[in-house]
Amino acid sequence: MEACENYQKQSYRNRCRIYAADGVQNLHFPVRHRDGTFNLPIREIEVDYSTPWVTKTERCIETAYSSSAFFEYYRDPLFAILDAQPRTLWELDMRIIRFFMEKIGLRTEIVPTESYAAAHLDIHPKRPNAILQEQGLDRPYYQVFADRGGFIPNLSVMDLLFNEGPASLEFIL
Repeated sequence: MEACENYQKQSYRNRCRIYAADGVQNLHFPVRHRDGTFNLPIREIEVDYSTPWVTKTERCIETAYSSSAFFEYYRDPLFAILDAQPRTLWELDMRIIRFFMEKIGLRTEIVPTESYAAAHLDIHPKRPNAILQEQGLDRPYYQVFADRGGFIPNLSVMDLLFNEGPASLEFIL
């Protein structure tokens, strides 16, 4: 996992996409801006808790997924990560990534880089993302609001886990 890159605003490092009743909703974790923020390594970026974004984010997640089959199983431990208010964006991201990997059953070790390694695969919310399609891995799964808006790809893994639970791994491998 690239741990030495400079912070990029509006990246997946501090945002995710979920499927709400009115379509795709973007959730983001605000960061504390200071001089040189965009020249700081990702590990040094601090999360900004001066606004009630944690409460709002948890409400959005609850509203979007409370009727999904597996939300009740995963809600409390996920919200505990947000409520713990990790100081840095790196720490928050790693806790969330490890949580989803564990719950899905993905047994992969995350090894942070020790120095910057130019990324070969750059996925950014502002650029088209057809990686799963190109690999033939874009399989639809059950989504709570699919009857209203159809299947929506490229959402947070949260969407997959809350809707498919233990079967999530089948959609990743």
